[in-house]
Amino acid sequence: MPISMQDAQHERPKVIGYVYYGYRTPDEKFFLKIAKKKNIKLIFFNLFKKIDLKKVKKKIKSCDLFFVNSGEEKALKFVKYLESMGCRVIESSHSYYHDENKWAVYLKCKKNNIPTPKTMLLPNDIGQAMGKLELLNDWPIVLKRIYGCQGDFVDKANNLQEAEALIKKFNSKSKSNHPIIAQKFISSPSYRVLVIDGKIVQTALKKKGFWKKTGVYTKDFKKFRVTPSLKKIINKISKVSEIHVCGVDLLRKNGRWYVLELNSSPCLAFFDNEREMLVEKIMNFLAKEVDKNNNFN
Repeated sequence: MPISMQDAQHERPKVIGYVYYGYRTPDEKFFLKIAKKKNIKLIFFNLFKKIDLKKVKKKIKSCDLFFVNSGEEKALKFVKYLESMGCRVIESSHSYYHDENKWAVYLKCKKNNIPTPKTMLLPNDIGQAMGKLELLNDWPIVLKRIYGCQGDFVDKANNLQEAEALIKKFNSKSKSNHPIIAQKFISSPSYRVLVIDGKIVQTALKKKGFWKKTGVYTKDFKKFRVTPSLKKIINKISKVSEIHVCGVDLLRKNGRWYVLELNSSPCLAFFDNEREMLVEKIMNFLAKEVDKNNNFN
């Protein structure tokens, strides 16, 4: 008896392209383990190595979906190439440009009445930027490039002179001047909420250490309770953001929550004993997205 197209789709294992950068970590180990358990074929694309796009085109076309577990600039370029071939990628280049962009996050929060630190976009011209900062009377501030990874191009200025020195330092570290935002400094521990497919799956409080409390600078984490007000904020940010696997960074002062940043390709390593569980939740979501695509097609 001939096999119908629908039956053939059920019989064929799902194929997911996994994009990462560098050496394999426990993330890759767990993704491979869960993929085998769920009869999913995982094809690795390591952007640390030089990839011949002509040679991998057949592999790319065999993938139902791509998952990107890297915040490197090379990953973004590869994502745009995949999208030009008509591939579905999580997270998309649109998410990076419009939902992880720190200035865009601020505007999105303001538009949707989501509490966030007061922020201004500085002109690229340093003279004009200093003129804008001169009007400030609310120091210290945090200066950030609108795109960044693991705390790079983020620093605190206590006055106008320090701000000018930092902007010059940022610009000297790269070939071109990138947009920079000035953000009101809020003295607070850093709170991370991991959201997968709109659901809160993990919390991590980064309390001790240097004022810059990204995962790079802090190694002491503990869980925290999700208050009703925080749940409301997360639900809201999940609806307006297009990041499906999202690390939401927040601050808290005088009992009030502030959304600081959104991160695609969020760190899964805050609690080692939960890493495999998080990978399984991501794989469940990816498998559901493949089924959704197949049913749509």
